Amino acid sequence: MIDIQTFMLALGVGNTAFALLMAGYMRGAAANPGLRTWMWARLSSGLAQICCWVAPHVGLPIAEELAAFGWVGGVALELASYCVFFGFRNWRRVLAPAAIAALIIVAAAAMVQASREQMTQVVAVIVALFASGAAAILLRPQADAPLLQRIIGINDALFAIAIWIWMGVANGGVGSFNANPVYGFAYLASYLLMIVNGFGFLLLCKLKDDQRMQRLATIDGLTDMLNRRAFFERAESALQTAARLRKPIALMMLDLDHFKQLNDGFGHACGDQALRLFADTARATLRENDVMGRLGGEEFALAMPGTSLAGAQYAAERLRIAVAEAPALACAATYRMTVSIGLVMIDPSEELTAALARADHALYAAKTGGRNRVEIGAPLLRRA
Repeated sequence: MIDIQTFMLALGVGNTAFALLMAGYMRGAAANPGLRTWMWARLSSGLAQICCWVAPHVGLPIAEELAAFGWVGGVALELASYCVFFGFRNWRRVLAPAAIAALIIVAAAAMVQASREQMTQVVAVIVALFASGAAAILLRPQADAPLLQRIIGINDALFAIAIWIWMGVANGGVGSFNANPVYGFAYLASYLLMIVNGFGFLLLCKLKDDQRMQRLATIDGLTDMLNRRAFFERAESALQTAARLRKPIALMMLDLDHFKQLNDGFGHACGDQALRLFADTARATLRENDVMGRLGGEEFALAMPGTSLAGAQYAAERLRIAVAEAPALACAATYRMTVSIGLVMIDPSEELTAALARADHALYAAKTGGRNRVEIGAPLLRRA
């Protein structure tokens, strides 16, 4: 059987240890404002819980008041860490006044010399409100929300519910685990909040960092298209799937016309704008399952699984026209962007690199034939 004071000590030591663990983790990692704010939230909650344990032993009212301020500061910082993590804009305009108002309420309760039970109820209501806000943020509708985020959100929601039940049924009383089932529920929710949220938020930050590194490894930073390595991987996979299902797959090489003159005449920054405009135009024109990547400079490649030659030619012409009709660049009003395209159908027995060579040959023919056109490459010659 564990009394409330011992339980508070366990929570306080646990949360303080989490704060130190996060401080050590951040020392060797890239700066993470959300995790830093979370660290201070854990430290504030941990010190508050330690003060709750100390107060009855030392008989100093200041310890209980510090505990109250620490509880409020901890949940406010926890909510702030979620706002920082998810990149919310203008969150300070809402959270800062709410946190200040909560601290003023606690200060007012201390000034009127509220009893320990009354102060506990005031703090409990504030903590429950902030925990409910955290749960709302984590459980808000999101198509790509990771399961880990949902688990933390459910944990915050259970913690808030436990406090409200504790306030309503137990009337803010204190006791041991088996004195009332409500106490046990509230204590268990508090313990889960420390464990699940402590490790959970750390893992959530790591998951976000891993996703960022994955993006850097596969996405071209200028155009937001696949980079060369990622294109080859995705195209190879699409080629294998097409061969297994006996479906056709088209391949194109694309090159912006007169791009060198644009760079030389208007600067590389203007050339970068042209590349971004082309990428945006292509994304708006192509299908979701088409695989397009930037191979380097102004050269791009496009694989279209399940597309016949006629369908691929139609798609290529539509893309060519869309690029020619794209808005003029603000940095080079006299430059009209066009694209030359070489198109081939990949043979089921053909290597991707060989098909790219044929598409590149067709692209060269489109360039020498006047640019701003689609050239269909010769089919693969089979040996007798």
